[in-house]
Amino acid sequence: MSQKSYNNTPTLYLIPTPIGNMDDITLRAINTLKEVEVIFSEDTRVTGILLKHLNIKKKLIANHEYNEIKNQKLALDYLSHGYNIGIVTDRGTPIISDPGYEIAKFIIDQGYNVVGLPGATALIPALIVSGLTPSPFMFYGFLNSKEAKRKKELENLKNIKATLIFYEAPHRITRTLENMLEIMGNRQISISREISKKYEEIYRGQIEDIKEQLVDAKGEFVIILDGDNTIKNYDNLTIVEHVNLYVDDEIALMDAIKKVAKERNINKSEVYNEYHKK
Repeated sequence: MSQKSYNNTPTLYLIPTPIGNMDDITLRAINTLKEVEVIFSEDTRVTGILLKHLNIKKKLIANHEYNEIKNQKLALDYLSHGYNIGIVTDRGTPIISDPGYEIAKFIIDQGYNVVGLPGATALIPALIVSGLTPSPFMFYGFLNSKEAKRKKELENLKNIKATLIFYEAPHRITRTLENMLEIMGNRQISISREISKKYEEIYRGQIEDIKEQLVDAKGEFVIILDGDNTIKNYDNLTIVEHVNLYVDDEIALMDAIKKVAKERNINKSEVYNEYHKK
């Protein structure tokens, strides 16, 4: 089903807000904040400060991870009465590691327009100043706060060639870098903190060197991690040869079969059957 975004029907707007510097907001975002009937806000206190700065008075409704499902029908009620509504988060673009998805998806399913405005987000400034390959990149967001699960996530990501982008909180940054060093190896990395603020700082180098510099660092962090450029091209190998590469590295046969299936993007039963035909 197609959406004609600008057809004068009630619309939900996803509105980016500044990530640090208050000037990092578009004229269109300001005008949209003025025009919507109500704003669903991650933290009404934070949004209230922004609206006061912009001299805008608007009804605010708290919308965060604990009540977003409940807010779906409230948002729908506004739209069904012909009103436009907006969603903002504390900083940056809604849905990108922030609330907004549950309402947006629900409203899309109800057949109403959902329009995303371009604007501030932390990952792009961090990427373009990193000095690392900008394309392709993969945005992952926050790793799991529990170390065992975080390490499992990193294991699943370690063979990806694309530049990897993560968000991280100050109280976890050092441990996360230690996990990356252990699992990913001592790769090139760039870490930006306090993007667009007075104390913006960028660290570039290898993980082992940088992690020591961040012990007492404050603020929100964006991690740009070099992709794995050591991945071989297996197109010249048969499935059997490919499996045996891992078996020779003392990887269990079934684990080797799973890895080959994932790398070739085929079903593991196909790999299993081909291997056992030899």
